[in-house]
Amino acid sequence: MKHINITAKRLTLYLFGLFFLSAGVSLSIQANLGVSPVSSLPYALTLTTGISIGMMTIAANIMFIVIQIFLSKRFNFRESVVQILIAFLFGFMMDFTLYLIQMMPAPESLLMRFVFVGLSLFVVSFGLLGYFSAKFPLMPYDELTHVISEKFRMQFGKAKVASDLTNVIAAAVICLIFINSPGSIGIGTLLAAYFVGKIVGWMMKKYQQHLIEWTGQRNAIAEEVIETAAPEKETVFEDEFPKPGENPTTL
Repeated sequence: MKHINITAKRLTLYLFGLFFLSAGVSLSIQANLGVSPVSSLPYALTLTTGISIGMMTIAANIMFIVIQIFLSKRFNFRESVVQILIAFLFGFMMDFTLYLIQMMPAPESLLMRFVFVGLSLFVVSFGLLGYFSAKFPLMPYDELTHVISEKFRMQFGKAKVASDLTNVIAAAVICLIFINSPGSIGIGTLLAAYFVGKIVGWMMKKYQQHLIEWTGQRNAIAEEVIETAAPEKETVFEDEFPKPGENPTTL
């Protein structure tokens, strides 16, 4: 029963994380000053095809799964299905949160558009805090970054920069070819690329410990180690959770 309760709390935290992630991206779309590097490609496809951002988010994430399989030369059916389910869930949330935010008055002045961008940075960061703290499977884009890091023996931070840069270039090329404008790329993209990681790091230092304790993950791991340890051996419990600020960031 205890482990069921822990899983339920982690799932709740994960879903809230995805919801706030999508809401943050939707705020940046409403600001119309460019979206984050991760969302730049799906939004570019939306601008050029007219298909909803949710559907294009699903399509882009399926493409990321295919690229993972191609680079790693490994196919795990269960992992792929889980990633596809996450992609569909996040795509649905993207359409839903954008619908909600578009019910608000659109920002008309440049000042209000920057206010929306600033708000989106904190909402995305809050979403990432819950998303990573829940310790559930990552979204396809984040998994792809891990595959790139392993494939090319790069530090994760460098692989993240390479992934984001490739995404932004692809989005810019698509927009320039089909709608003759930068489209999904703008000052908001640069602000997100620079500030989201810093804001998430600050939030993790202050709040991640409390979230992990609330879900009960740390106690569950400690109990599992004690239960499985041989009686004659002394077991030293080492915290498997990354230190605050060490999690990868995505949006």
